[in-house]
Amino acid sequence: MAEVVKMPKMSDTMTEGVIAKWHKKVGDKVKSGDLLAEVETDKATMDFESYQDGTLLYVGIEEGKAAPVDAVIAVIGKEGEDYKSVLEGGDAPATASKPAEDKAPAAPKEEKAAEPAVDTSNIPAAVIRMPLLSDTMTEGVINKWNFKVGDKVKADDSLADVDTDKATMEVVGYEDGTLLYIGVEEGQAAKVNDIIAIVGKEGTDVTPLLKGGSGAPAAKTEDKPAEETKATEESASASSSSDDDSRVKASPLARKIAKDKGINLNEVKGSAEGGRIVKKDVEGFTPSAKSADKGATATTEQVQAEQAASANAKEGAAKAGPTITLAPFVGEEKFAEKPVTQMRKVIAKRLSESLFTAPHFFVTVSIDMDAAIVARTKMNEVAPVKISFNDLVVKACAVALKQHPAINSSWLGDKIRFNEHVNIGIAVAVDEGLLVPVVRFADGKSLSRISAEVKDFAKKAKDKKLQPSDWEGSTFTISNLGMFGVDDFTAIINTPDSCILAVAGIQQVPVVKNGAVVPGNVMKVTLSADHRTVDGATAAAFLNTVKSLLEEPVRLLI
Repeated sequence: MAEVVKMPKMSDTMTEGVIAKWHKKVGDKVKSGDLLAEVETDKATMDFESYQDGTLLYVGIEEGKAAPVDAVIAVIGKEGEDYKSVLEGGDAPATASKPAEDKAPAAPKEEKAAEPAVDTSNIPAAVIRMPLLSDTMTEGVINKWNFKVGDKVKADDSLADVDTDKATMEVVGYEDGTLLYIGVEEGQAAKVNDIIAIVGKEGTDVTPLLKGGSGAPAAKTEDKPAEETKATEESASASSSSDDDSRVKASPLARKIAKDKGINLNEVKGSAEGGRIVKKDVEGFTPSAKSADKGATATTEQVQAEQAASANAKEGAAKAGPTITLAPFVGEEKFAEKPVTQMRKVIAKRLSESLFTAPHFFVTVSIDMDAAIVARTKMNEVAPVKISFNDLVVKACAVALKQHPAINSSWLGDKIRFNEHVNIGIAVAVDEGLLVPVVRFADGKSLSRISAEVKDFAKKAKDKKLQPSDWEGSTFTISNLGMFGVDDFTAIINTPDSCILAVAGIQQVPVVKNGAVVPGNVMKVTLSADHRTVDGATAAAFLNTVKSLLEEPVRLLI
C-alpha cells in the first residue's frame, strides 16, 4: 500500500527544509535505506533516506523549494498504484485502483470508506511525531515520559527521553498547551514520523487528528468578536508588507541568521535562483538608513556607536588593501565502483576479526642502523644472494623469538600455545591485496637462505603461484613499508599470531653519540601485540633484543 513521505524534523530548531536535490525520480524503484534526497536545514545539508520499499509514485516538492516539517514531500508504493487518496486523506494507506466494470454503483459502505477527508486545520492542537534524531535512526524507544496526559507543557519542555540506535536524546514538543494524548508507552518503540503525542488546548477532541493524520500544527485561535477580529486583521495587513518577512523566499539557515541579527528579509536582495535569499546574502547585508529610522528604538548613543563601528570597519578595510574576489570554481564529482574480490573479502574479514577481537597495544623503538648498513655492504661482497635490510630484520626477530617465547605464542581461547619453532610470515603486497608467505624455521637459516626464500615468495605472489602451504603456519609476522619511505606505522595482528612487527624506513637524522650531535641512520619499528597473551614489559624486552641484534649485526652470524 502507498505511504506518504513527510519532511522530517532533522534538528531541534528546524521548522522547514529545502529540497537541495532529489536522488530518485518518479517511477524509480526505492529500497529501505536508499538516499531519497538532500535536505537543507537551518544547520546543514543532510541526507534523507527512505524507510519504505517500493516505487516512487509522487514528488510533491521541487528542488530548491521549501516545505514545513511534516508536510508531504513524496509518496512511495506499488508501481501503478493510485496514490491520490493517500494525498487527500493524510496518512491513510491507499489501495491500488481497479479498472471500472459494468456493475451497479458502489455500495454506501465503500463510498463512506472513500471519504476520509476531515478538516483538521482548525483544531487547536499539534501532533508530535517521533523525530529523526540520527542519520541511521529508523525507530526510537520511549525511555521515559516527563509529563502525563493533562499536564501543562511549554514549547521548550522536554516531553520524553528517547533511546535511539546511538544515544538517549530528548524530544521537545515546541508547543504551549496541555498534553492531550500519549500514543506510545514507556519501553515501547515507534517508527520515525509515527504519532507519539498531541499537545493543544485543554478539552480538544484529538480523534480527527489520529484518524486524518495531518499532524500539522494548528494555529492557536480563540473566539473573538467580529469587530475585534476585523480590526486585528486590518492592523496586521497594514504592517505585513513591511514587517512580515515570512513569505520571502529564503533558505532556513538564512532565515535563522536574519532572525538572530534582527534583519527584515524584505530588505535583503537574494542572489540564488528566483531571487531566493541564502546565507551569504544575509551575512553581507548592511541595513539602510531608512530601516534604521524605521526601528526608532535605538538610542542616540547606539546610533553613534554603530556609526563609529562602520567608520572603523571602512578604515580597517582601507588598510587591508583591495578586496580579492575569486571566480567560482565548479567541479564534477565522479567515482567508479568495482566488485569486491574474494581475496579482499577474506582480508577484510580476517583483519576485522583480529582488530575487534584481540586487544591490540603498540610499542615502538628507534634502532641505530649505522652498523647494519656497514655489515650489509660487506656481506653482499661475498654472499651468493643479495641480502636486504628486511632479511636482517627477519633474522634478528627469529633469534629474539627464541629468547622471548611469549611473543612466539597463539591465543586458543581456553589455552595459550607457546610455539617452540619459529615460522615468520612476510607480508607481500600484490595488486589484489596482501599475502603472507611463511619462512619456516627462520632461526636456523642463514641470511642468504632467508633472502633467497623471500625473493622466491615475492615472485610467486606476483605471478599468483603461491600455494596454501606457502602461507599457512606462521607464528610471528613482519610487515615492512620501509621501501616506500614510511617514517613509522602500526599493523593489525595476523591471527592466530600474538604479534606483528611494523618496520619503517631508515631515516637520516641527527643523533647524539659520545656527547656530540652527528648524522645518523635510524629505523623505527613498532610491535603490535595481543594483550591476552603478551604484556607490555614482555613486548619491550623483545624489542630491545631485536634492537641490540641489529645494532651489533655480527651477533646474527653466531
